[in-house]
Amino acid sequence: MTPRAPAASPLPDAIRLEAVTRRHGRKAALDRVDLQVMPGEFVALLGPSGCGKTTLLRLVAGLDGADEGRISLAGRPVDRDGRVLVPAEARGVGMVFQSYALWPQMTVARNVAYALERARRAPAETAALVAEALAAVGLQDRAGAMPDALSGGQRQRVALARVLAARPPVVLMDEPLANLDPHLRRGIGEEIRRLHDATGAATLYVTHDQAEAMALADRIAVLKAGRITQIDTPEAVYDRPADAWTAGFIGQGAVLPVTILRAEAEGRARARIGTGPDLVEAVLHVPPGTAAGPALAVFRPEHLVPVPRGTTGSLPALVDRRVFEGAGRLLWLSAPWSPEPVPMRTGREAPRPGDVLGVVVRDGWVLPTPG
Repeated sequence: MTPRAPAASPLPDAIRLEAVTRRHGRKAALDRVDLQVMPGEFVALLGPSGCGKTTLLRLVAGLDGADEGRISLAGRPVDRDGRVLVPAEARGVGMVFQSYALWPQMTVARNVAYALERARRAPAETAALVAEALAAVGLQDRAGAMPDALSGGQRQRVALARVLAARPPVVLMDEPLANLDPHLRRGIGEEIRRLHDATGAATLYVTHDQAEAMALADRIAVLKAGRITQIDTPEAVYDRPADAWTAGFIGQGAVLPVTILRAEAEGRARARIGTGPDLVEAVLHVPPGTAAGPALAVFRPEHLVPVPRGTTGSLPALVDRRVFEGAGRLLWLSAPWSPEPVPMRTGREAPRPGDVLGVVVRDGWVLPTPG
């Protein structure tokens, strides 16, 4: 599947990577990666540990150098074919770290003002920018406090205020919510997105949390082993994954073999699902150019509907376990027609473990053919 490019803009890309490779010994931490982030866009880098997402962020920041390829910021080359052209301190990017990176001997206000003072801003301008930034994150009454007197959430707000005060065109965030409890993560995450929208900066955001990426980003770049497997909107990455690995990594679902029978309406095809005596037909979404024959399809929990055992057009399944989710339950099924556990979402009044039921397939996504 061709990665989705951002909408055309008369402005140069805020961040652009072209065929960027970074090696650690023989291993490629990044392998010929291409990425564009437009001004004002929020892009999340999502992937498992060791996939290269933090390496990519460090290259953009100038904290590390690429071995091959080109990196540009606002059309200005900063790293080309193994040569760092612009050092980190001259790139004009703001960074928010997982560890907050606050100076422990400085007050909140001094932490926020430090970069402005280094840039030789006028004292009156610095004071105004610091006051505005602290007010934006709700810490105007903590300007004189020391970092060790703050909670984790407040420290992360100080780190955000520091970036806000400097007003960089590019903001890089390396798992800024990882050290916070779930309640704080939601609140600070919403604040990060609100501040992003208010400033218009381009944001590149590293996370391993899928829900976080889905909630915050305009687009998500999914990484595996140093390569981007897919970059698209959160909806597209979930609904139309580019390959079986991405389908299994993003959200919940089962990737099953199917047989494409014939095209139906545009973007849909009739497919046969199941094995042996357990066979049904369903109309699934398909990528352009899908041909008749064997294929793989991903079925999300909401694509499947429970019905009484033996219902015409249903597949048999056994309930292995069920998980309470508030508004409903998530069932995990085992079935002779699936080589892996199958998740299905239901209401609160759900079948119990050990129950046998029927499953009707009402939708699914046929994965693009490799190559």
